[in-house]
Amino acid sequence: MPHPHRDPTAQRMVPMARTGAPGLLLCVALVAAVAPRGTWCGSCPPRCVCASNILSCSQAVLSAVPAPLPRFTAVLDLSHNNVSRLRADWAPGRLAHLHALLLSHNGLSFVSTEAFTHVPHLRHLDLSSNRLRALEENLFSDLPELEVLLLYNNEISTVDRTAFENLNRLRKLYLGQNRISRFPLELLRDGSRLPQLALLDLSANRLRHVPVGELQALPAWLRDRLYLHGNPLACDCALFQLMARGRRRRLSAVVDFQEELRCALPSVPAPVGILALAGRAPLNCSEAREAVLEAHLGDTVTLSCDTRVRGARSRHWVTPGGERVLPEGGNGSAAVLSNGSLQLRALRAEDAGTYACWVAGPLLNETLYVELLVHNFTLHGPHDTLNTAYTTLVGCILSVVLVLIYLYLTPCRCCCCRAADKAPPPRDDSINSSVLSATPNHAAGEPGRSRSASGASVGQNGRFKAGGTPQVPPRHGPRAQRKVSDPDSVSSVFSDTPIVV
Repeated sequence: MPHPHRDPTAQRMVPMARTGAPGLLLCVALVAAVAPRGTWCGSCPPRCVCASNILSCSQAVLSAVPAPLPRFTAVLDLSHNNVSRLRADWAPGRLAHLHALLLSHNGLSFVSTEAFTHVPHLRHLDLSSNRLRALEENLFSDLPELEVLLLYNNEISTVDRTAFENLNRLRKLYLGQNRISRFPLELLRDGSRLPQLALLDLSANRLRHVPVGELQALPAWLRDRLYLHGNPLACDCALFQLMARGRRRRLSAVVDFQEELRCALPSVPAPVGILALAGRAPLNCSEAREAVLEAHLGDTVTLSCDTRVRGARSRHWVTPGGERVLPEGGNGSAAVLSNGSLQLRALRAEDAGTYACWVAGPLLNETLYVELLVHNFTLHGPHDTLNTAYTTLVGCILSVVLVLIYLYLTPCRCCCCRAADKAPPPRDDSINSSVLSATPNHAAGEPGRSRSASGASVGQNGRFKAGGTPQVPPRHGPRAQRKVSDPDSVSSVFSDTPIVV
């Protein structure tokens, strides 16, 4: 039996033993209150560092996975060790919380098909920089929640058709820097396998012939993120058009690796750039033209997905930013119509770009491109703005003219206008005066009439004024009976003096 002071684990247990039963009970109580179920005091394996639910055993010169592993572990880092084989029993029990497993730089050459049975919720798996030579059948079928799989910098030469079975949530697959001479792209063509895959790295392998027809049949969101640089590809005009379209759309898989996108011509000993094949003998390739649609700000346009595939089962649209337009409700201003067309409402300047329509049929698939140009002005340009301003100005001028006409050119009813006419009859029998005047009317022959003739009369509100209203001879004709009251005797309807009827 080894000496307890030579074992690092035993060394950590010696001080605990000296504290006696109270210290042990205190540790158990703290773990039960804070740590998840299944943990215990001093559960971190030797040569590892534990921080919360992260277990880091990197560069610990390990030849096997340390045991026991805390059941609450969420991230397990075993990189830069000597773990050459990953068997089915590497985990003593079910690690339900583990979502990231890092095994890079281990010289790993064997992975059991049952190695991931105990980690069903794994989302990130790093097996890069090892010595794996083949991906066996159903190797990752126990990882239905896996999203990122790193297998680059290995010695993989064969990929089984069922190796990625049941990976319905996988988004990124890195297979660069291997020895793959053929990858089964037909597995991805119908979209039933790896339906969420948005990035596929096949760079720096041994691919010589890439079936461009199968590439064109891939979903647009995957084909636009397919990395093929560093492969000894054979030159072909279809391959050139595919890469030229990626350059025009500023795709990272093409723009960032233009120097490494090379192919071999039969009569040329050194590889040539794929994008340099335009007009070059003997192929004389030319870029394929895409459908172009022009629109203006604020317009509503419909992009047609006019496919030659008969009996198309589904149509999917991808925006210039690589975002897939969902059929139910669309993405904001974008919506997929019942006939498969894409409708864009209230166009903005950032809506311009190349849209891709991926069509899945019973026998083959097809991808169509529509380039949308959004002009940075309305339908008629600045003329609409000018016409609107001119109309507003004319309306304002007409309003001012009408107000001036109403104020100054209305029929004049002042005293100067009555001077040209004959003097009005006396107010005594005026009907209007009986309504508006505060001074009672006087009939002919009353004393008030003699006061008017004498030059003194009672004005409005009981004031006296000299002169009064002059006597006017009676007029003959139909208007002979009309008489006018004194203007000064007309009382405002807002006057304090009551109106006498």
